Amino acid sequence: MQVSFSDGFWDLFLVLVPLVSIGVLFYFVYSMSRGGSGTSSETTGHVWDEDLRELNNPLPAWWKYMFYITLVFGLGYLLLYPGLGSNSMLLNWSSTGQYDQEIADAEATYGPLFEKYQKVPIEKLAGNTEALRMGERLYASYCTQCHGSDAGGVSGYPNLRDRNWIWGGKPKRIEETILKGRNAVMPAWKQVLGEAGVKRAAAYVLSLSGREVDTKAAAAGKILFAKNCAACHKSDGTGNQALGSANLTDKIWLYGGSPKVVEATISNGRQGKMPAHENFLGKAKVHLLAAYIYSLSHPG
Repeated sequence: MQVSFSDGFWDLFLVLVPLVSIGVLFYFVYSMSRGGSGTSSETTGHVWDEDLRELNNPLPAWWKYMFYITLVFGLGYLLLYPGLGSNSMLLNWSSTGQYDQEIADAEATYGPLFEKYQKVPIEKLAGNTEALRMGERLYASYCTQCHGSDAGGVSGYPNLRDRNWIWGGKPKRIEETILKGRNAVMPAWKQVLGEAGVKRAAAYVLSLSGREVDTKAAAAGKILFAKNCAACHKSDGTGNQALGSANLTDKIWLYGGSPKVVEATISNGRQGKMPAHENFLGKAKVHLLAAYIYSLSHPG
């Protein structure tokens, strides 16, 4: 059973704290403003330069009433809006309710604009200027944090402008990736291969893309690759898009292609995650977003 922070004792605690605080402030303002305004000769006991005394005069009336007004306003606010534990108060307002209403209003206004393109094939939308502008705005809002504002990618996040796709670059595959998300799993091999085995496997992997490596280490690494890596990356290292395994024969490296980085990838593994956007954006928006991304690698 899940217990909320605002259940039981804590709910009462969250009610008492603001009410007691306001009550204490009322008393504090009252106690500090007793007596006539500016007429008392009571001193604080502090004396400077023999006869310069600090008087303990009460607050001016207008200042005192300003404090009272703010406290009354605070009580009125607590009656209207939630601030006392889990109580929804008179307006029955909540931040999640307001968010849901704003989303519903936006969907009613803009939903038809997205839906009119949903049945149009992605290849055709990739040539539609209006559709691409809408897709570009969606990309700017939801994708730039990982793939960059120019879609060129950064370490660990693919470049969307080339035609090298880990999970496939067909329009439907792109749309499926955005809708459902992807979970890439590269297991750690350090315990299986050992440090020396990792270096040999890395040498062979680097050789697949034409890099200069130690030929003896690469030859030993080829045997290790065939035994442990070919199931995902295929025997020729070209990768399997159905599994999201990278093509090791090109010169494109998602996490970096230096020998140390490749060794680290083999040794420690990688856990790449692309979040699913279907529930958040909906199919109509994802369709437009997929068309924009597809157009980046298929201009014109």
